[in-house]
Amino acid sequence: MGYLTERLSSLREWASGWMPSAVSHQGAATDSQQLGSWVPAMASADADLLPELGMLTARSRDLVRNNGVASSGIQTMVDNVVGVGLRLSSKPDWRALGRTAEWGEEWQRNVERLWKEFANGTDCDVARELNFAGLTELMFRNMLMDGDAISLPLWKRRPGARFATCLQVVESDRLSNPDGRMDDANLRGGIEYSGDGEPLFYNIRKTHPGDYMLGVASLAGVWERIPARTAWGRKRVIHLHEKERTGQSRGKPLFAAVISQFKMLDKYAGAELDAAVINAMMAAFIETEMGGAELMELFGGSEGVNKEVSRRNKGRPKLKSGSIVPLYPGEKVSPFMPARPAAQFEAFVVAVLRQIAAALGLPYELLLKDFSRTTYSSARAALLEAWRMFRSKREKLATYWAQPVFELWLEEAINIGLIEAPGFYENRAAYCCARWIGPGRGWVDPVKEAQAAQIRMEIGVSTLEAECSEQGLDWEEVLEQRAREQKRIQELGLTPASAASISVLAATQQKEEEAANDGQGTSRAA
Repeated sequence: MGYLTERLSSLREWASGWMPSAVSHQGAATDSQQLGSWVPAMASADADLLPELGMLTARSRDLVRNNGVASSGIQTMVDNVVGVGLRLSSKPDWRALGRTAEWGEEWQRNVERLWKEFANGTDCDVARELNFAGLTELMFRNMLMDGDAISLPLWKRRPGARFATCLQVVESDRLSNPDGRMDDANLRGGIEYSGDGEPLFYNIRKTHPGDYMLGVASLAGVWERIPARTAWGRKRVIHLHEKERTGQSRGKPLFAAVISQFKMLDKYAGAELDAAVINAMMAAFIETEMGGAELMELFGGSEGVNKEVSRRNKGRPKLKSGSIVPLYPGEKVSPFMPARPAAQFEAFVVAVLRQIAAALGLPYELLLKDFSRTTYSSARAALLEAWRMFRSKREKLATYWAQPVFELWLEEAINIGLIEAPGFYENRAAYCCARWIGPGRGWVDPVKEAQAAQIRMEIGVSTLEAECSEQGLDWEEVLEQRAREQKRIQELGLTPASAASISVLAATQQKEEEAANDGQGTSRAA
């Protein structure tokens, strides 16, 4: 019986070498050498994220503080998504409201004028430190670094302020379960949910949990339970975070997927730099032909050797520019030529940084601000790809941050009689329609791209409004400014440059740039 059992076992082992796996998808195989030890847990979105969110956030902040590339990545995102702020372009649905286009234009101008008054001043910030552009940048930066950005719309009547609506930005660390309660079906990450998954209450600490380091501990264990909305539907909490999975309560930092690569690359670069510094401090070695036994005999043991070496080093001059070093009989100078940095250092660092850039959604050239090896075509392709990502993030920021704040402010402006909007609560969506203009895309080749914009408008696939918004401009302001300039030119009796001269100049510049690019590409290819 034992012999048969042994034979059957041997046959199974032999068959396993050629028999196909029992799984249909090789990626699910658990008996392969490559994937056998890879058995991740299949948990919910919150079970995967919430227990580790604190450490992810702390490490992300540390990277931004101390790593130049990480700091550059955040700043690049902020500059291209927010820039100097998001500009309101009110677009009331005058058809749905039963009004005329002329009424819509007049209503739009009045709303935008009052919004500028609110947004350009610091009264929109409860601390009166930032205007709306500054608050927008802070919210977006918090969302990138921490995964969450939280703001509490407040109602405060203050001297000198025309509007009572103001905003208080709260760091995400303060959103937590009261008294360290465990997460459950209705309370997760400090947020209380209904059975349908709708946020009902946000539990906000009165002070930051890290304030004990400053001695601020009186309210460290006190939470405020803030409803998500008032009884009549006005927002009490604005919570920005990107959802990657259904049921995800909190967001995760932008660097979550590449924290390990960042840190290891930092250590590697630091080790190379330390080695290079140490090597740079050594100019040469002095060698002697005498062996160790001869030295010991000559100076009477190891202690005597050490004393003699110390005596010689004290009298030996330091190596300086143009210095002459006297040598003892039997000694010679051997130059020290270190090989630092290592030959593959740059290639390895670039490869890792490309992986990091891909995870962040940024082109490598933009993350490193290095276009030295980039041609016009590759630079344009990289910037177009980056622009898609910037535009997507800007739309989300406008939808979940700027638009809710605008609606809160508009409600107050209507209620205090500054804006006429009959039936506002029944037609809120029609009155609150708006577009948000961010920073311009910029031009790689201004002549070519201006000509392309002109062609798009001429063949009817684009409009002046669309082209201006791509450059961060308001088309109405552009036309009004051009009208004022043309009027002033006529008043002064000046002659504007003719279209023909402009076309000739543009063609000449284009040819020069094409020749320069061709020559650059040829030299690189060579």
